[in-house]
Amino acid sequence: MKPEERRRVGRLANDLKQRVENKLEEKAAEIRGRSLDSRAAQVAIDVSLPGRRAPRGHRHPLTQTLQDLVDIFRGMGFKVVEGPEVELDYYNFEALNIPRDHPARDMQDTFYVTDDVVLRTQTSPVQVRTMESESPPIRIISPGKVYRHDADVTHSPMFFQIEGLMVDRDVSFSDLRGVLEAFLHEFFGPETEMRFRPSFFPFTEPSAEVDIRCLICRGSGCRVCSGSGWLEVLGAGMVDPAVFRFVGYDPEEVQGFAFGLGVERMAMLRHGIDDIRLFYENDLRFLSQF
Repeated sequence: MKPEERRRVGRLANDLKQRVENKLEEKAAEIRGRSLDSRAAQVAIDVSLPGRRAPRGHRHPLTQTLQDLVDIFRGMGFKVVEGPEVELDYYNFEALNIPRDHPARDMQDTFYVTDDVVLRTQTSPVQVRTMESESPPIRIISPGKVYRHDADVTHSPMFFQIEGLMVDRDVSFSDLRGVLEAFLHEFFGPETEMRFRPSFFPFTEPSAEVDIRCLICRGSGCRVCSGSGWLEVLGAGMVDPAVFRFVGYDPEEVQGFAFGLGVERMAMLRHGIDDIRLFYENDLRFLSQF
């Protein structure tokens, strides 16, 4: 093309290019607008609809049972005292009249941290520590976690215990029976029958295991009570004088009783549960029933 024609056609070509680009941008904006309108219509929120509430949590069945147990004993005047879960061998065994060569140590499969430090196998060390720091009269319960190397449908390596202690000048075995009878009637119902059987615990003498009439068969015999009609619920006894000597009490001046129970066992009996592991598997289908 001649130079003067080239300039004229170039201007026309630039104008055409600009008009085409403008039209493309307009069309693209139109398409984007329709797309946004379409998505907005699809995800529109009807503000008049009721909201969706998040499911509300609740206390674990073991926590519920533990609080119920503590409330009963508090109502009897017992004070709640806690202590360390990683404990010295002295407090967990020796001060409870269980020296290193005592056969009673075989009754408890212990988790050892060192030769002199253990994961406590019971909450009884709290009782010893309390007696070391306080003078009678004493009326305490010590709830908390304990640890034993044992696991099956009725045992867990970690479980909850409540142990109780009363020390004064004129405490008798009949006082122990009265406290436990009032407790069991409050927890399981006033019609609950109970019995004491002679037993052995190194830190109490005399010692007893306490049974209640089977809650399932009402004493006629079933699988839960192994046909006996009775269910063991706790151990108890009068504090051995040797334990008083460890803490500096004069056993000629004071007497006392102690008892201990497993929180899981009480929950299992109350709700008719036959496998302790259900409490710790965190299956919401199980937990939501409580």
